[in-house]
Amino acid sequence: MTTARRIVLFDLFGVIARQQRPGAQEKMAARCQAPTEDFTAAYWACRPPYDAGQVSASEYWTAVLGRLSRPAEPDTVEELRLTDIDSWSRVDDRMVAYVRSLRETAEVALLSNIPADHADAFLAAQPWLHELDHVALSGRTKVAKPDPAAFLHCVTALRAAPADFLFVDDREENVRAAQALGMRGHVFTDQEALAAVIAAG
Repeated sequence: MTTARRIVLFDLFGVIARQQRPGAQEKMAARCQAPTEDFTAAYWACRPPYDAGQVSASEYWTAVLGRLSRPAEPDTVEELRLTDIDSWSRVDDRMVAYVRSLRETAEVALLSNIPADHADAFLAAQPWLHELDHVALSGRTKVAKPDPAAFLHCVTALRAAPADFLFVDDREENVRAAQALGMRGHVFTDQEALAAVIAAG
């Protein structure tokens, strides 16, 4: 980077944390007594306001079950909620170590689309997150990528300029949104490619 500050802003899932646990969708679909294809469609269709902190976990799961014409029994909702949180709980230990090592030469921050109750569980299970210079979780900030406001939240919180940031995400649309605001961007594929970009400055 050529700016006065070096800030690497990471996405979480698909970069530092792993994608959803294999078999989780099938397990939750079975709990709903619904075909996996139908469950998955409802799961993602209802997700944006949940990620952005606009609805509660109970409201989200009630909406999912409603799309499947299933009753939103409290026990069912809670079981689905906990299964869902667990399904997104895995991290890539090698990437965690790499991210922590970057703090010797750069500021490191996180920007993730994650519901508030998932965020609470993740922060409790991954204490290294508290070492970062800033952690922006959409369920708490009430705005999700690729909304420009999600990126501007980090700019404001770190009292920086967009050009100070290298944004790293596995989704191209999010990287493009960051670049449109003046950040540098990198579509994550693996640690080695990212390390080369960071080393090149």
